[in-house]
Amino acid sequence: MSNLKKSNIDIEVLTNENNLPEEITWSASGGGVEGAKAEAMILAFWDKSQEAAMRIDLWNKDFTVDDMKKFMHQTLLTLADSFEKSTGEKNMSEDLRDYCHHFADKMGILPPLS
Repeated sequence: MSNLKKSNIDIEVLTNENNLPEEITWSASGGGVEGAKAEAMILAFWDKSQEAAMRIDLWNKDFTVDDMKKFMHQTLLTLADSFEKSTGEKNMSEDLRDYCHHFADKMGILPPLS
């Protein structure tokens, strides 16, 4: 008998008459998340046969440019974490984090020094 466990991640996108996202909600059956609201999302998959990334990027109509700058910055930081965890490439991950700091500085989104 297999010990495999199945869980689902469901994403619901409500769009307006122009097919632009108005509302994004998601649920994760194995993670205890039910109907959580999101203003934006990036979902990526790896297609091994084509050696290509496939992705879906969505944001709702009220998502501001400043929010997008912060979202991209935080997403890049989490990619550095994922890259280091999956490959053990600490130096390259630190390089990416350094770039993230540069990105935040150029975008004017660095948190104030305390």
